[in-house]
Amino acid sequence: MNDRTAAPIALFDSGAGGIGVLREVQKLLPREQLVYFGDSRNAPYGERSAQEVKELVLFHGERLLKNAKALVLACNTATAVAAATLRQRYPGVPIIGMEPALRPAVHSLKNPKVLVLATAATLSQEKYRLLQKKYEKNATVWSIPAPGLVRLVEAGHGDSPQTDAYLRTLLADLPTPPDAVVLGCTHFPFAANALHRVLGDIPLWDGAAGAAAQLKRVLEQKGLSASTGAVGSTVLNASDPRSLPLFLRLLHP
Repeated sequence: MNDRTAAPIALFDSGAGGIGVLREVQKLLPREQLVYFGDSRNAPYGERSAQEVKELVLFHGERLLKNAKALVLACNTATAVAAATLRQRYPGVPIIGMEPALRPAVHSLKNPKVLVLATAATLSQEKYRLLQKKYEKNATVWSIPAPGLVRLVEAGHGDSPQTDAYLRTLLADLPTPPDAVVLGCTHFPFAANALHRVLGDIPLWDGAAGAAAQLKRVLEQKGLSASTGAVGSTVLNASDPRSLPLFLRLLHP
């Protein structure tokens, strides 16, 4: 048996957003040891420069990978800015990132109007611009940065009148209501109720389940899956310990 199979999987986000990805990984890989780290002291990453984000992600990614057999960048901004560099530094280690779920949203309807909400850092990356250009042939795509939404979720107000008001202001200039919304930041699913109150009962697409499925595939391919008799566990850590009660509340709603 590979002696790395019992090692933990690290999940990393700028704060609380990646808890949604953690929940999907727990469901799909119940025998794994999971270690979640939210860099809440430095959140939100989406308001920092690309260089700042890259330095933070590389620092924490390398620290977590000292003990972990795999790393999930449960943060769209971290993925966009630093995933490629981490993969170059750790070529044999599974490093799973997030990508805005534009493809399934576009293919779910004929010529849909799709709203992509993400951080400014994610939307400014060449990788995202190419993704949008690819799918604009089959859809109308509106990309809007929503930095205030990250702050509201980090404050525990993702489902609140404050978030409703923020979204109404943010989306006031949309020419028509969208047919679907792509949540291009892992924090945003925690504002799903507010999005439905403001936009109606339309599909919301996020990448959490897809990231968990990709992690499972890669672990199996590399022979790194936990043994059949293993008992899973989850440990939550934060650079600002005051965030831990929020992490727990989001993990066990």
